[in-house]
Amino acid sequence: MMDRYSKLQMVGIYFAITIFLIFILLPFFEMFMASLRPLEHLFRSPYQFWSDDFSFQAYRDMWVTVPLLGRYILNSIFIAGMVTGLTMIFVIPAAYAYARLEFPFKNLTLGIFLGVNMFTGAVLLIPLYRVLRTMGLLNTYWSMIVPGVAFLIPTGIWLLRSYLEKIPRELEEAAFVDGASRMYTLRRVVLPLAVPGLIVVGVAVFIGAYAQQFLFAITFNQQRELQPLPAGLFEFIGYQDVTWNQMMAAALVGVLPVMIIFLFLQKYLVAGLTAGAVKE
Repeated sequence: MMDRYSKLQMVGIYFAITIFLIFILLPFFEMFMASLRPLEHLFRSPYQFWSDDFSFQAYRDMWVTVPLLGRYILNSIFIAGMVTGLTMIFVIPAAYAYARLEFPFKNLTLGIFLGVNMFTGAVLLIPLYRVLRTMGLLNTYWSMIVPGVAFLIPTGIWLLRSYLEKIPRELEEAAFVDGASRMYTLRRVVLPLAVPGLIVVGVAVFIGAYAQQFLFAITFNQQRELQPLPAGLFEFIGYQDVTWNQMMAAALVGVLPVMIIFLFLQKYLVAGLTAGAVKE
């Protein structure tokens, strides 16, 4: 009876996973199929799943339709990379302080960080615009980097703090007995043990920075050469028509950097996400 119940349970789990994967991957699959179809065949009625006129022509034409497409992709990578680097610089000492130190209003400020995560960038666009204009950062890379860092620091602190709390305090206490300072212990003892957690937080911040560029780009930047890919995709929209197949191709090419990073760091992500799941 138990074996039968276990088998039914596994079937249910795999069925749920399959439905979830279909739900997540179907839009990307349809984007890929649309990028292979000629523009005049995208809106055939009735809908055709397969066609004999599939080609990769859109992947060649998109570089001609939007000459700065390569620049937009590099801008997205650069902005996301800068946001990730700066965010981690602030997040590491802050998360360590929340994980190890006791100070006034500790829980209150953590609650405030959690509250900040509930707001989208659109809510604060006007005050952000005034701040950036006062600082002279409009129409620069910094106009997209600074807001990105500000919105991702709370998320990074929450994620990394939870991981650092799982590192035994005894290791740090042993270093303190040997005369090590707090910063030396953080650099030499804590951070090497927290590498999987740092990778998880870094990848999460990078993905978040890559995803939130559109709103900041169209609001704080009017320089075409500085636009990231999400804003640059608008150039596929013409006065008479929209080159949907080329837009889908460009969007898929723009997603590749995130996919490559995820694939290369997959084992570290799994290690970081599962750390502490088994109690020794």
